[in-house]
Amino acid sequence: MSFFSKKNLKKIITNTFFRHLRSSYSQSGEDIIISDLFTRIGIKYPSYLDIGANEPVALSNTYRLYAKGSKGVCIEPNPVLYKKLVSKRKRDLCINAGIAFDENTEADFYVFPKEAHGLNTFSKTDADFWEHTGTEEIGKFKVEQIIKTQLININEVMENHFSSHPNFINIDVEGLDLQIAKTINFEKFNPEVFCVETLGFAGANKEIKNQDLIDFFLSKGYFIFADTYINTIFCRKDAYKNKE
Repeated sequence: MSFFSKKNLKKIITNTFFRHLRSSYSQSGEDIIISDLFTRIGIKYPSYLDIGANEPVALSNTYRLYAKGSKGVCIEPNPVLYKKLVSKRKRDLCINAGIAFDENTEADFYVFPKEAHGLNTFSKTDADFWEHTGTEEIGKFKVEQIIKTQLININEVMENHFSSHPNFINIDVEGLDLQIAKTINFEKFNPEVFCVETLGFAGANKEIKNQDLIDFFLSKGYFIFADTYINTIFCRKDAYKNKE
């Protein structure tokens, strides 16, 4: 004879084994890693600059921080996604633009169908890849529209909207991550943490890590705190207490 009803037994199991589980909004749990990293650093409410913010909640590397009380700036060139961000992320400043990756102040923004808007990009090379090659797992997608979009300088964003610098910068811009990173004035702005997409494709089914992008952040005084294969999380060496 059981001492517990099925209902009570289920409750006991849930409380015992699952109470410490934490839900992730990111693609591969990056938001949990980032949140724990800031706990290690000792920053309770890190500010953030989310470049290519996309959805306000799903697959977001900053929503977990937002839900815990942080706020920041979300940059999103897609007008539809921008409106969703404004609606959902009330404490954040949301800007409908792209971040400049060269000397131009506007560029063509390639917009894919709703089910593939994570592929939206300013890179014609990346847009052509997904239209004409794609991958076996994901497939091919046609560009639905091309929007002429304003580009703003990342250093001006940090100068105008942060007291010193954002504690965290998330960069996910499909093919132009390194170009944007190279425009940052690291002598003036030195965020403690970056999360950058470092996985790319060479051919239909060959995945490659962007070693040039990784080496760039290593050269700027950062170390790899974690890598989820898709994204690499960098932490500034002098901001991490136990890093030699």
